[in-house]
Amino acid sequence: MSAPTLPAKSPQAAPLVKRQPAPSDGSLARAVRRNLSAHGFLIGAVLCFSFFSWYPMVREFVLAFQKTKDGRTTWAGWSNLTYVLNDPAFWQAWRNTLLFTALALVLGFAVPFFVAVLLNEFRHGQGYLRLLVYLPVMLPPVASVLLFKYFYDPGYGLFNRVLGIVGIPEQQWLQSTDTAMLSVVIAATWMNMGGATLIYLASLQGIPGELYEAAELDGAGLWRKIWHVTIPQTRLILSLMFLMQIIATMQVFTEPFLLTNGAGPEGSTTTVVYLIYQYAFNFNNYGGAAALGLVLLVLLAAFSAVYVRLSRSSDD
Repeated sequence: MSAPTLPAKSPQAAPLVKRQPAPSDGSLARAVRRNLSAHGFLIGAVLCFSFFSWYPMVREFVLAFQKTKDGRTTWAGWSNLTYVLNDPAFWQAWRNTLLFTALALVLGFAVPFFVAVLLNEFRHGQGYLRLLVYLPVMLPPVASVLLFKYFYDPGYGLFNRVLGIVGIPEQQWLQSTDTAMLSVVIAATWMNMGGATLIYLASLQGIPGELYEAAELDGAGLWRKIWHVTIPQTRLILSLMFLMQIIATMQVFTEPFLLTNGAGPEGSTTTVVYLIYQYAFNFNNYGGAAALGLVLLVLLAAFSAVYVRLSRSSDD
């Protein structure tokens, strides 16, 4: 009896390796074109930013140490800075600018926040109210300023008419040294508060409702909820808006230039930027204008650096 034969072992199948298809010429060309388009848009944006932002700053820095006379440009060293610092109008302009910044922080920083808090309480018609608050920002700045110039007119202005109705004596809004700067601040606040209000409102709508419910259970009223819930939850936005408010108000020009012809009564509304304008276009002293602009740039940069450093330290 013959032994049973075992079936022959079949050779093991080689493992299948899935090969990635080689990119075709068409897909490679599309990838190259896509990257070239992206880099082209990026390079265009960088070039525009460099030409309109970086180049003027570098040119201002160089011009601050030069002097042009009879079409000839020579190096002037520190003489432009010395001339600017010894100008009595320099210190008056800085006092007026700091006063405008302080008043603008009281009105232009606090008022938009409380308007946003008020709008956040409305459950109906909030879209219409947002449009109403933002409407002044959409108006041309010149038109808004001229509108307020009409309101401030001592003869037929709206504000004096309202004061007359309630029995308050008429005011020389733009003609008096006591009220000229305040009048400029009121106009600037009305023109620019819409954007800040919407930013605050968006931040407020991101606060969890449970925090307010917990505060109500603890017996907190409206002001305690704002102080202990709203302000801490929006501290980052408030900090950023505070820095932007300082930088913007230190460069105010349009409002005093159109409302009070720049200087105002006895120079009470002369700001640093308006003094730069006078140096450049009234006195033809471009070196002095550049030197004054350089001083403003350095002070704002130093303030921003210190403020950011202190903000980081408080967060840590």
